[in-house]
Amino acid sequence: MKLVYFAWVRERIGISEEEVVLPAGVHTVDDLLHWLRGRGDGYAEALQAPEVIRVAIDQEHVEHSETIDAAHEIALFPPMTGG
Repeated sequence: MKLVYFAWVRERIGISEEEVVLPAGVHTVDDLLHWLRGRGDGYAEALQAPEVIRVAIDQEHVEHSETIDAAHEIALFPPMTGG
């Protein structure tokens, strides 16, 4: 599965995208965010408040309860600000 990171999420993790094989038990966006936090310091820093991270599955924004089993690409964004 392809993961794509944007803005300060990308800066803290240190890469813009990666291919991963998810472990058993990772079936929702929430599961994914919690699994990613354990992958290293940059991930832990970027995802210290996973509830604020916005996520798109195959270019469609979704809730954290959404299943990811059939996803090809998942994008992680920081909260959007107005202006």
